[in-house]
Amino acid sequence: RSLSEAIARALVNEDREVAETQWSDALSASGQQKTWGGVRFGSRLVDSRTAESSASPAAAFAAIQRIGGKTGWYYGNWLWRVRGFFDLLVGGVGVRRGRRDPINIRVGDALDFWRVEGYEPGRLLRLRAEMKVPGRAWLEFEVTEHERGSSVRQTAIFDPVGLFGLAYWYALYPLHQFVFGGMLRNVVRAGKKFDSDVPVSIDSPTPHTHAS
Repeated sequence: RSLSEAIARALVNEDREVAETQWSDALSASGQQKTWGGVRFGSRLVDSRTAESSASPAAAFAAIQRIGGKTGWYYGNWLWRVRGFFDLLVGGVGVRRGRRDPINIRVGDALDFWRVEGYEPGRLLRLRAEMKVPGRAWLEFEVTEHERGSSVRQTAIFDPVGLFGLAYWYALYPLHQFVFGGMLRNVVRAGKKFDSDVPVSIDSPTPHTHAS
C-alpha cells in the first residue's frame, strides 16, 4: 500500500508541475538548444514550437478551443483515426468519444482520446492523453498577445516509462514533427477566420513556425 501511495503522490506532483509550468519561460530559462528529440527536463521530454499570427489572441484561441470531434485536429486527420484504431485494438478509448460540445469546453471534457486538464478561456488549453502510451503525455496550446497580433505556442510533453517509453518517443518524433507542425500552421490559419477585424490579404505576413 505504501508503494501505491508513493506512486500516487508522485503522479500528483508531476501533474502539478505540468500545470504550473509556463513552457516559454521554462525553455528560455533552461538555456538548452532544441535537438533531435526535443528538450529534456530530467526524464521529461518536451517538444515545443510557436507560430505568430496577425489575428487577435481571442480569434487565435477560438480555433484552438474547437479542436477535436467533428472539427478534427487541423492536420493529418486520417493519421489520428489510424492512431485511434490501434488504440482500440490494445484496449484504449480510440477517437469515438468525440467531444461534448463543438465550441464550448471545460476541464474534464473528453476530446477524442484526450482529456481537458487545463483551460483558461482565450489563453490556454492543456490536454492529457488517454490513449495507450508507454508513459504519460500532454499536448498544450498557449496564446499570448504581441504587437502584431498573437503568438501561439504548441507544446508536446512526455514522461516516458522505461526504455520502451524512450524508444516510443524517438521512433515517433519524425512523424510528430510532420503532424504537429502542420497542425500548428492550420490552427493559426483557422484563427484568422475568426478575426473580422484583421483582414487576410496578400500583403498580410505569412505565419511562420519555429521551434524553441
